[in-house]
Amino acid sequence: MRWPASLQGRLGLSLGLTLTVLWLLAATVTALIVRDEMDEVFDSALRETAERILPLAVTDIVGREVQGGTQRLAPVREHEEYFTYLVRDADGRILLQSHAADPAVFPLYDGSGFRQTETHRLYSDAALQDTIRITVAEPLAHRASVAQEIRMGLGLPLLIVLPVALAAIVLAVRFSLAPLRRFRTRLEARGARDLSEVPAGDLPTEIGPLAETLNNLLARLREAFEAERSFAANAAHELRTPLAGAIAQAQRLRSETHEPATEARAGEIEATLKRLTRLSERLMQLARAEGGRLRLDRSADLRAVARVVAEDLGRATAEGRIVLSLPTTAVMSAIDPDAFAILLRNLVENALRHGAKNSQVDVTLAADGLLSVANDGPVLPPNTLDRLTGRFERANASADGSGLGLAIVAAIANRIGTSLILESPRPGESSGFEASIRLPIET
Repeated sequence: MRWPASLQGRLGLSLGLTLTVLWLLAATVTALIVRDEMDEVFDSALRETAERILPLAVTDIVGREVQGGTQRLAPVREHEEYFTYLVRDADGRILLQSHAADPAVFPLYDGSGFRQTETHRLYSDAALQDTIRITVAEPLAHRASVAQEIRMGLGLPLLIVLPVALAAIVLAVRFSLAPLRRFRTRLEARGARDLSEVPAGDLPTEIGPLAETLNNLLARLREAFEAERSFAANAAHELRTPLAGAIAQAQRLRSETHEPATEARAGEIEATLKRLTRLSERLMQLARAEGGRLRLDRSADLRAVARVVAEDLGRATAEGRIVLSLPTTAVMSAIDPDAFAILLRNLVENALRHGAKNSQVDVTLAADGLLSVANDGPVLPPNTLDRLTGRFERANASADGSGLGLAIVAAIANRIGTSLILESPRPGESSGFEASIRLPIET
């Protein structure tokens, strides 16, 4: 028999086996004690029978008109006779016997007291100076039958009580392990980035240290990730000022020089510094997406945020290139408006940068919270779509950009309990690209 893998199964099986063994031991000991007591009772019955019948037999035998004859008592009605007896004289002649007595099972008289043969238990006594002797016999099979009934009486309830007891043990073990199952459920419900402490106040004292160790490990991991995100955010933030100063110096150099080569070199430096600035901004956004609080205790209308982002990006592009479609009813959501703005900005900038030149970018926010950003362009193969949400991944290696935009959007989607869906070609078209995400809304 294989030992169960679950703790509940092991406890139930071990307790059930222990209960069964203890019950069998108790039943066996009880049967032995009862058998000893039963033998004493039956021996007492044998003796009492002999002592009651002997005076009556003496009176009957002495009062007979004809001496020496054998008298067999006839039964009043048919019945099973467990005790049989013989009354004999000093010469061993049978003077009186019960109707079912078999003289062959009665040994010769050898004194008063108990005797036992292979088949019977006997008690003998005598009267009139040992001239009239009585022997009462009881079949050992009768005692064995009674002992068997006692054992069955003790054992048969086990067939009923044991299953009920096992069911009670299983229920008790299951009830006792309920806090452990709740702890496991809380742990399984955690997202990949949720490293907060798992409540373990209701766990048994034997499991409590394990839960405490796990929470300590989660705390250390949380601190390590926080330190990593804090470093990235702080580094990116601290780079903004020197980068802005360096860009200003490059622009001043371009305005002050009259040498074409120097002016070109200053332009290259300015472009590189601007790319580095955008990269530092993306790093700060990524740190915010992975570590900041993305849900608030209150709801806000996402349409207003979408308008601000679209208007801001529209001023830097050709007029009419960004087409924003909003529902007539409010789209209320508990997502942080700043996080939503970061998400939408990265999707639109990705469409503007990597879509077909001067093509229209369609931004749609539906009443059910579905946000989609679509643009025209070449069809991307499935393997390219699968890796676009990775960090520093771009569909076209020669295209401008940091390769972090979709990674930031995917991180925000994961934190708010949804997913980013990338499709190419865009639905209903033979070309283009569409990114969509279903935002949590308040109904």
